[in-house]
Amino acid sequence: MTQHGAHLRRFTQALCAAMALILGGTGIAASQATPAPTSLGDNPVFGLANGCYAVKSEQSGTFVRRDGGGYRVDGADLAAAERFRMHAAQLGRFMFYGKGGDMLAHDGKRAIVSTRDALPTTDWTLTHTDGTYAITATSDGSQLTVDGNGLRLTDPGTNPPGGRFLVVPTSGCADFPDAEVNATGTPLSGTGPNGEVRGFIDAHVHLNSNLFIGGQVHCGKPFDPQGVAVALRDCPDQGASKASALLESILSGGSPLDGRDTTGWPTFANWPAHDSLTHEQTYYKWIERAWRGGLRMFNDLLVNNRVLCDLYPYKNRSCNDMDTIRAQAKQVHEMQDYIDAQHGGPGRGWFRIVSNPEDTRKVIGEGKLAVTIGIETSEPFGCGLRDGVPQCNEADIDRGLDEVYAMGVRQMYVTHKFDNAFGGTRFDAGTTGVAVNVGNFLGTGRFWEVEPCKGPEHDQPLIPVAEGSAEVLAALPTGSAMPVYPSGPMCNTRGLTKLGEHMVRGMMARGMIVDIDHMSAKTAEDALRILEEARYSGVVSTHSWTDPLNHKRIYALGGFVAGYASGLGGHSEDGHDHGNFIDAWRQARADRSDKYYFGFGFGADTGGFAPQAPPREDAGAKPLQYPYKTFDGGTTMDRQRTGERVFDLNKDGVAHYGLIPDWIADMRNAAGNEGDQIIDDMSRGAEAYLQMWERVAK
Repeated sequence: MTQHGAHLRRFTQALCAAMALILGGTGIAASQATPAPTSLGDNPVFGLANGCYAVKSEQSGTFVRRDGGGYRVDGADLAAAERFRMHAAQLGRFMFYGKGGDMLAHDGKRAIVSTRDALPTTDWTLTHTDGTYAITATSDGSQLTVDGNGLRLTDPGTNPPGGRFLVVPTSGCADFPDAEVNATGTPLSGTGPNGEVRGFIDAHVHLNSNLFIGGQVHCGKPFDPQGVAVALRDCPDQGASKASALLESILSGGSPLDGRDTTGWPTFANWPAHDSLTHEQTYYKWIERAWRGGLRMFNDLLVNNRVLCDLYPYKNRSCNDMDTIRAQAKQVHEMQDYIDAQHGGPGRGWFRIVSNPEDTRKVIGEGKLAVTIGIETSEPFGCGLRDGVPQCNEADIDRGLDEVYAMGVRQMYVTHKFDNAFGGTRFDAGTTGVAVNVGNFLGTGRFWEVEPCKGPEHDQPLIPVAEGSAEVLAALPTGSAMPVYPSGPMCNTRGLTKLGEHMVRGMMARGMIVDIDHMSAKTAEDALRILEEARYSGVVSTHSWTDPLNHKRIYALGGFVAGYASGLGGHSEDGHDHGNFIDAWRQARADRSDKYYFGFGFGADTGGFAPQAPPREDAGAKPLQYPYKTFDGGTTMDRQRTGERVFDLNKDGVAHYGLIPDWIADMRNAAGNEGDQIIDDMSRGAEAYLQMWERVAK
């Protein structure tokens, strides 16, 4: 290995060790889809989605058929025609998927070819006029036209008669490949006698992690226009250092470059897995299965970490937090459009982005998934800290809040993993704390500073920075003075700053929800005091990252608490009280206020370098039985299949988001006599959050 290669390897190891918790991970060791439309419905373009059709030239009256490596337009009748499954690549865009798995494509120039590879050149845009369709290449706008008995691309308007086609309904098409949902029945809809909604809430999930930290840390996408084979394919290692394989191995507790098979679709030999932290776990079909299993609210937290992005050697996009937030907000809307496209047009899908309680209640009542948008990042609006100097001012905060509010953001973190212009962060414990503290130094110019706590709430105990791993310490500049900390619990000296108070009050003025997770004990105390003085209910803890003593104050305000979606047995190894979700629920019941409606949520933190729940230790003796019924009894859930792999909670744990309903159903086994109660409280989670939001929304 060259000296440069050895340095890069040490650097990447140091970075990987620091990354495990910086984005909010906990550090715990750790039936088919809705049928496609069968007719054109209300719209002659959108209604084609996933239907089976033959394509006929209006000019010649003949059908398109396969011919060697391409296509001809000389099929005399429907029997001779190629049968295309019209995969909806996006609203108004399609892939012509043939019976043998070949797709209509162009060669990037003018020739029309067939291919088995899902590529941008297989993506076609359709428009409808006077009963015929124009078909254009989405990549460059060229028009598909008949050329003799063949097909070719021409400039639009060059040959109008040759560019008019009919689509003829037929049968016998192959199914476009995708992950299965393996749920049968009618999704829960409607409301209770008092207008209450029912269903589960994930208050903390990162759908858009494929775009964070420069865009090359996370492998896979929640969707892709060209389908599952592209969205869930393996990612090539970055250069000779094989940095991405190294990153996955270290974060997942394996040996670097241990030769594991990282192939994705269709075999999925080693991922997704409950402890695989750099591969996709929130593919849209897996989310669909969670919705079919009772999930009714999904809080998508837009996320980034500028410091890690600056350090990581490979990237293809900006490291700026707000640039990333904007890109992720755009992507979640594109995903809504993509799901709408699968169901026949705008508004027809089950995935609905909402920004107010009224729409949320309506969407859940219709039996769909209400998707809210939040932000979790260390430097929102550029409000970092450098050598004690804030990098923003009140005007920046006001502009930033106005911008993200217009995006639909309604829930935000004030601090995340590092101290910022708003206040201090809650420490991580042990050697992980050293790694994050090094990140704090690299981002702010200072290590964390501690003092004795003023009350019973405290941050996590710290060990001396010098006791961190050599790989982590290698990331520090040569000669850095490393602090030594007193033993036992201590508190971050930094509380809520004047800019932090302006931020909190600005959120309150806009009816936004303040998440106090990741605030230092002192920052959380200051923020809670402001919220209590205003009797403001819009406060949450969504993934077990505040001192548990704050939960009673949150509940007393009419706020909401969700526990980290950890295992259903065992204990955390990082000092946090979130190793057992059932224990967290029991404590929540003890802390709740009788003044307000009670329901309990979870925060999966999927996509945030957070391991998901492993298999229960006693699953072999007392397994979740498949198939099982959802809590409302209306849907039957069987083992989930993606490609060639079948997932089983008892063996795989929550390997991907589609196993969240299995994890919830398994609580009946794990909670014993309390099983019915925890499921009931979980099914009230969406309503509890919604009532909290209704008390503050503007």
